[in-house]
Amino acid sequence: MNRNFTILILLLVLGSSFLLFSCATRKNESKPQEIKTAGIPSPPAIVYKTKEDYSKLVPIILSADKKSVVSFPAQSDIKINGKFSYPDHLEDGYMLDNRGINQNAAFLRFTYEDYYNMDNIPTAERLFNYILDDDPFIEIYEAGRRSMYKNPVDEINQLIREGKMSEMKNLLE
Repeated sequence: MNRNFTILILLLVLGSSFLLFSCATRKNESKPQEIKTAGIPSPPAIVYKTKEDYSKLVPIILSADKKSVVSFPAQSDIKINGKFSYPDHLEDGYMLDNRGINQNAAFLRFTYEDYYNMDNIPTAERLFNYILDDDPFIEIYEAGRRSMYKNPVDEINQLIREGKMSEMKNLLE
């Protein structure tokens, strides 16, 4: 009986140890893992000069050969949080895009207000007939990603003052 008692105690100790080890392992396995998500790139910071002041006119994107409309905004895209997404005026006649344009942008005859208040937005084919200028840019640059800047207007104005626009990616070349 003494020997049976010793074996019983030994089995209880081993069983308890196994149980504790098992629980500890499960506890570690159920610990939330740090999940690293891939960063979502922010849109490019597009800085440009145009032949005329088109800042109140709606931009659309044309194909590279300028023969068709590739992209145009929904009415909900041009007014965000109650404000129209006009470009920001920068120093020396530059503009900072807030719509998502590129070197293939053209400007429509419609102001943001007119476009926003339309009952029906024309189709891409019909919008082509309302293009005011399909070659509007004197200069257009990609100045990195918008997320690079805490205050894009102030920081890009500083780049303009320092004469660094020519160091940016020229989208007309």
